[in-house]
Amino acid sequence: MIRAADRGGACVLTIDRPDKAGALSAAMLDDLCLGVEQATAPALILTGTGRVFSAGADLDEVRGGTLATSPLWERLSGAIAAYPGLTIAALNGTVAGGAMGMVLACDLRLAVPSAKAFYPVMRLGVLPQPSDPARLSALVGPSRARMILMAGHKASSDECLSWGLFDQVVDDDDPVAAALALAADALSAPAAHVTAIKRLLRSPLS
Repeated sequence: MIRAADRGGACVLTIDRPDKAGALSAAMLDDLCLGVEQATAPALILTGTGRVFSAGADLDEVRGGTLATSPLWERLSGAIAAYPGLTIAALNGTVAGGAMGMVLACDLRLAVPSAKAFYPVMRLGVLPQPSDPARLSALVGPSRARMILMAGHKASSDECLSWGLFDQVVDDDDPVAAALALAADALSAPAAHVTAIKRLLRSPLS
């Protein structure tokens, strides 16, 4: 349910579970971790299929175990943050819950107009993954981070764009194509040059 493909020199990892709104099982999280850790392309793009990028954790596994608090979530966002190339979340739809972590860890985020972003940890009675609140606050500011994490606000694509959570809203049926356009310079440059520039931009959260 996680597909890896080369597209124009970029590594594209796709969450392919539209029948379950991209809900992530432990096995899928492990596959995503391995996909990121083993990728060597100058650009890494994360996307999904259907109308939702990912609804977060598979609730069937949450009810039956410890998926909500699995270290796989933090392993995934950490691997994305440490990736030496350009990382882009190409959101085909809404991102919710634990799936926010991988999106927040990317260098750039773009989304289709229908996409929303929300992280209902207050309502669900679970804590966000350790790195997520600081990354969210760095992008949108502390007050808006509280709106999402504490007030359960569902941010529209326009709000996400104005707040700095999304970098572009793309009116396109193929957000990966828009991501590839953003990655064009990185894909044409030597990998070491991409890594060097990214290192200069690195924040303490990366």
